Parts: sequence; structure tokens; C-alpha cells
Amino acid sequence: MTSVQQRQKLLGLIGKACADGARLKPACHQIGLSCRSVQRWQRTQAAEGDQRPSGKRRYVCPPNKLREDERQAVMATLNSEAFKDLPPSQVVPRLADRGVYVASESTMYRILRQQGQLGHRRSERAAQKRSRPRALAATGADQVFCWDITYLPTQVRGQHFYLYLFEDLFSRKIVGWQVFDCESAELASQLLRDICESQGIRPGQLTVHSDNGSPMKGETMLAAMQRLGVAHTRSRPSVSNDNPYVESAFRTLKYRPELPVKPFENLLAARRWVTELAHWYNHEHRHSAIGFVTPAQRHAGLDRALLEQRALVYEQARQENPQRWSGQPRQWAHVDVVHLNPETKQQTKEPESKQKTA
Repeated sequence: MTSVQQRQKLLGLIGKACADGARLKPACHQIGLSCRSVQRWQRTQAAEGDQRPSGKRRYVCPPNKLREDERQAVMATLNSEAFKDLPPSQVVPRLADRGVYVASESTMYRILRQQGQLGHRRSERAAQKRSRPRALAATGADQVFCWDITYLPTQVRGQHFYLYLFEDLFSRKIVGWQVFDCESAELASQLLRDICESQGIRPGQLTVHSDNGSPMKGETMLAAMQRLGVAHTRSRPSVSNDNPYVESAFRTLKYRPELPVKPFENLLAARRWVTELAHWYNHEHRHSAIGFVTPAQRHAGLDRALLEQRALVYEQARQENPQRWSGQPRQWAHVDVVHLNPETKQQTKEPESKQKTA
């Protein structure tokens, strides 16, 4: 919208151009105006301003707007000792029970939002932003272990046995497990020491990934990892996708037909069941994510020769009966690298864009 001064200046320029012999339409076209606008300005005299109803945009304060002292009274009420931990939806009825009206509920919310006091009015820790765990990659066995604890049912309602399970990220082999009747960082640290001794883990060789349970973060467990020279990473709270391999192994074990229909009678029965299932999982189960070889074969480095032999079998079958093959035979490819919580393309592009703008 042009001001009165701008219109007077434009009318002067157009009048001068017309006096010098220019026609009105080309002159208006040069400055981006229509002839009708200029003619309307000339009729209404530009000094009077814009005559359109929509052009008079003066701000009129609504009559129901709170005064500054009233706003301060609302904030004083909300921040008082009685109401500092309550939202307006709880404050308004309490004030009404006392026969007091300060402002409407929506007005209280609006004022709190303007003052930056709308969220976390109670005495609790504000929500914290959790970053993704560090991306890990395993190119061989005994580089990255994932572990977790799952419940096993007992015959006493509300009580459980606890299966501690360590799985190798690269081979998916269950490298260690134990069943206890409680969750304890001391028991977990002892199990980790036994695994490192049996697997021949050297200091600085292994990284252990887990969730944020108390046995994982206990001082005894952290001290044991420090003595063993084992690095550790953790998942975000309540995000099971950050530790997917152990969660998948638990589901595979618990959905086997060997799982008893009734709860375990005692700790020995639970350990016998896990012993059989762990042997099946490591030595008989063909894992789909590692080329349908057993975790024990991949952990021992036998999977590459097995996959190459399968490829030869398929190629020989194709040569013997080429009419049965409409395309390429099945690819028995070896999985060279296994990633845990890898960075997405969007995450890898963000640092580059930040560097360009810096």
C-alpha cells in the first residue's frame, strides 16, 4: 500500500510526463501502475489518503484486553506457592471454589506461553534430548558384543528368572549366557569376565553395547569393563531399536517349540532350557541375515567357503538345465560388514551443510 507522500510524488512525475507529450497509459506502465489507479488518485486528491475501507488499517485495542496490572495479577496468582506446580486447568476450578475469578483458562495459558512458563511447571526434570548412540561396525568376530536381560516366567506370580545373554554382532553367535534369580551388576560383570577369558579378548579389542538398565550402568560393571579394557555404548532410554540384535535373538528363542507351556519350576530347569536353545541357535539355526549359515560357522570363519560352495552348486545346476533358469542364479554373497545404529544419509549430510554455512 502506497503512502500519501508516495502518491503525490508519483502523480507529479506522471503529470510532468504528460505535459511533455507522453500519453497516460505508457507513463503509468513505466512505473508499474494502472491508469485506473492514477485516475482514482487524481479524483480523490492524494492528500486525502486511501479511500478504500480495507486501506484504513488502524489497530483498535479490544475492549476485553487485560491491563498490565491485571496481567501481573494473573502471573502472581499462577506463580504463587499454592498454584506454582499446577496448570491453569487445575487453577481455575480451585479459584472458583474460593469465589475468586482472575482470568479465563485460555487467557492464563496465553499469558504463560508469552512468558515462557507454559511447560514443566511442576518440580520435575525437564525432558532431555537424547542423541543417537555411536554408530558401530564389525568386520570380524569378537569386535562388538551386544547384551541384554530378559524375563523368564516362574510359578510364582510377580517373580521371574533373568536371562543374561551376550551376542556377537558380526556372527550372531551367543558367546555367553547365564540365568539368575535377580538383576545385578556384579553378576553381569562376572559373566563378562568369563566371556572375555573364554574368547581370549585382549584389552582395547572389544566394544560392548547395551541398554540403560541398572545392571548395565552399575559401578561394578563399569569397573569390570575398565579393568578388562572393554569400551561400552548404550541405547537411548526406552528405544529398543538401538539394540535390535539381542531383542531379535530373544524373540527367536522364546518362540521355539521347546519353550515350556508352563512356567519354570526352578532355576535349574530354566538353565537346562537355555542350554539346549543356545546350542540350537549357535550350531543348527541358519541365520537369514548372515547368508543362512549358523552363527558358529560364521564365528569360526567357515561361512565364506560354505557360501562359495553353494554358489558352485547353483551354477552347476544351471549349466545342466539352462532352460529351467530365466535369470541369474541365487547369489550366496558373504556379508563383510555388520552395522549397529548406522548413520542415515540425512545425518551424514547435515555436518556438510553446516560446514558450508559456517
